[in-house]
Amino acid sequence: MAAEMRMLRWMYGYTRIDRIRNGVIRDLAKVTPIKDRMRETRLRWFGHVKRRSVNASVRKCERINIPVCKRARERPKKSLDEVIREDLRVVGLAKDLAKDMRLWRDRIRILNRREVAS
Repeated sequence: MAAEMRMLRWMYGYTRIDRIRNGVIRDLAKVTPIKDRMRETRLRWFGHVKRRSVNASVRKCERINIPVCKRARERPKKSLDEVIREDLRVVGLAKDLAKDMRLWRDRIRILNRREVAS
């Protein structure tokens, strides 16, 4: 997010010294935060995978048993399952809604600020 804001500030000729809030610059650029766009993309892929048959090669990775091992002392990496669970909680959806493609797409879609302004 820091790199995204650095680019937006650069596009509009502002620096951190100007002390302009990130929200104001986002409104000028009419863009949604990158983390929201990434969440939408992950959930769109998740819905695509869930609509496939259980025997599809994409779904085979769900059945892989990863051995439990000791993680590093730093902040442990999240698994894809943990990230998807968190995304579903933020958006307020259940996994079983992924079967209906149109409903799923409508629920996970993040409108770009440019689309909202029109």
